[in-house]
Amino acid sequence: MIDHRKLGRELELFHTDPLIGAGLPIWLPAGAAARHEIERFIREEERLAGYQHVYSPPVAKQEMYARSGHLEKFADDMFGPMGGDDEPEPLVLRPSLCPHHAMVFRARGRSYRELPLRIAELGGMYRSERSGVLGGLTRVRAIWLNDAHIFCAEDQVAAEVAGILAMVGQAHRALGFAADGFRLSKRGDLVEGKYLGEADRWDRAEGLLRSALVDSGVAFEEAAGEGAFYGPKIDIQVRDVAGREFTLATIQVDFVQPERFDLSYTDRGGAKARPVMVHRSIVGGLERLFAHLIEVHQGAFPVWYAPVQLVAVPIGDDQREAAQRLVGDAMRRGLRAEVSADGSLGARVSEARHRRVPYVAVIGPREAEAGEVSLRLRDGRQLPAMPAAAAIGLISSIVEERSSELAPR
Repeated sequence: MIDHRKLGRELELFHTDPLIGAGLPIWLPAGAAARHEIERFIREEERLAGYQHVYSPPVAKQEMYARSGHLEKFADDMFGPMGGDDEPEPLVLRPSLCPHHAMVFRARGRSYRELPLRIAELGGMYRSERSGVLGGLTRVRAIWLNDAHIFCAEDQVAAEVAGILAMVGQAHRALGFAADGFRLSKRGDLVEGKYLGEADRWDRAEGLLRSALVDSGVAFEEAAGEGAFYGPKIDIQVRDVAGREFTLATIQVDFVQPERFDLSYTDRGGAKARPVMVHRSIVGGLERLFAHLIEVHQGAFPVWYAPVQLVAVPIGDDQREAAQRLVGDAMRRGLRAEVSADGSLGARVSEARHRRVPYVAVIGPREAEAGEVSLRLRDGRQLPAMPAAAAIGLISSIVEERSSELAPR
């Protein structure tokens, strides 16, 4: 098994440059294409599950993070304040999205009829990680997070967490992997100043998460001292090629932020009530996700998010027009396709294999004349010659189904 950093370089998925800085990767075209497809998938899954998407700025006044508790409990992981002498209040790069989503909730008055209110965003956040712990995509300073926050009544929390656990399983299956473990991360000893919130609220939050895991039939372990400073969490764990375990995504129950930001809604009796805030990510930061996906699939991503899904290889110049026509038709069907026309036939086919392209369409004089293609599959199979439209249809159906198979056997 090859490390994602080596594969990332070989497949030109991402790049780091000392002039930009450690922990600040550039997504190259191939990596960006795969990432874009996964982003589109995640947004659509969330939309169908009742989430509403927002955009929020990657900076905010330092005061907001003092209110949330990040400045007190998380300052070592935050970048310092920005702004000139004429700036009335310093700005900071956000270390998390949750305070911004709290502002979404309190943008206007809320009623119990709106709950649960599910707010989602694929947004950037920034962590001042020490240079010694940075590496590849696993530990970075600029994180693009699949994040969401659910504002609900306490008696709605269990159902929401169960729904999130189901989404996690569904999304991970589509991406071609399964979590290696689930962990209920709780508070540790009540060291003064380490945690926010009352002990009884922590107990209630831990109980809600534990019950959801048990009811969902998910095997899990419990870990004291691994909770966030504002609440316990379910950590979804995976392992890298070296066997090291890390957290990919989380589900957290938070009674603290709603109180600190004075969030409220009007309940059935017309009185003000405090919502519970459920923090949730189903795939976590896209950088860490891709570090895992690159290693799990060794760069041979499932067809639906492969950077290039089809390469057309004309045997000679006389077949180049047919290859370009095939690629144009494939792109109009939404596929990522390109023509490879320079170099020997063997070299071009070999290059496509090295890039883990799922389908190579070799077009010779006979295929060009008949309007057909011969598909060579990444797994070594070769399909009989078929009409170009049928080949495009086959690939499109595999993509639409998010199948793990390249073609029926």
